[in-house]
Amino acid sequence: MARHARSANRFTLDELRTLEAVQRGGSVNEAAALLGKGHTGVLYTLGALEASTGLKLIDRTLHQSTLTQAGEHFLQGARHVLDAEAELAIRIDELKSGWEPSLGIVADGIVSIEPIIDSLALLTKHQAPTAVRFTSAFLSGVEAAFEESHADVMISVLPPARHRLHSEPLPPIPASLVAHRSHPLAQNVRHSLADLARHMLLTVRGSDPRLQLPTSVLEGAVSAFHVNDFGSKKMALMKGLGFGWMPDATISRELERGTLVRLWWQHASTHAFQPQLYHRGLKRLGRAGLMFLEQLLNKAPPHTR
Repeated sequence: MARHARSANRFTLDELRTLEAVQRGGSVNEAAALLGKGHTGVLYTLGALEASTGLKLIDRTLHQSTLTQAGEHFLQGARHVLDAEAELAIRIDELKSGWEPSLGIVADGIVSIEPIIDSLALLTKHQAPTAVRFTSAFLSGVEAAFEESHADVMISVLPPARHRLHSEPLPPIPASLVAHRSHPLAQNVRHSLADLARHMLLTVRGSDPRLQLPTSVLEGAVSAFHVNDFGSKKMALMKGLGFGWMPDATISRELERGTLVRLWWQHASTHAFQPQLYHRGLKRLGRAGLMFLEQLLNKAPPHTR
């Protein structure tokens, strides 16, 4: 018959919905009512499904049509297809509204999380259906995470080495070269590079020459202690382990109390990290990404708290 002319194992979403309605309603009549179709139309659809699959899916020997064992097993798989269809329908509605399905953000840990959270909170306020993925990393690890996760936005103090991205400058992050007040370098005298070289330099992830820190000439020539984040670095400084660069906002209380002191030496004792906000292009960002960028760029300087 013409209705069975399709290739084997080809079926439509309408046929799967019809089978699922029979299972829910317990009969062809109830399925027709659930679907808003006629009794004959439901039978025709079920016949087409059975013909294309080569399976007997409905037991018509009972007063109330029920699914055969094969029908039950087939319906288990069919429900996955129907769920996927429903999810796709939602995704289509989201795309029509301008919201992207997901937004990936990677930021250097030196950047304050507060303005980032405020920007993401705005998306929640607007009930954005976008799934947000946020990752914190440091230095070259930022671009590596950006690449690995196929993120959309990157906030980094290092220029990207492998990507050509659009960038927006963020306010600089002032930092100071400090040590604990009990450390020998804390004496109020002008130090030379040789003085610093006798003590341990504390860095996050080994630092990076692209930061152009005034102490870069010391790296590799002095004892060094590499930590994973600024919280660990601050703890080491407070223990008098060595000296190193810290964002001023992170140690403002310690500087005010004199627990940590800025070192006085022949080169600069202060530095400004220059973060940039990188993205793949405004046209490649959806409504959530554009809203995030606009909000973040209008926030206060992203200094580490």
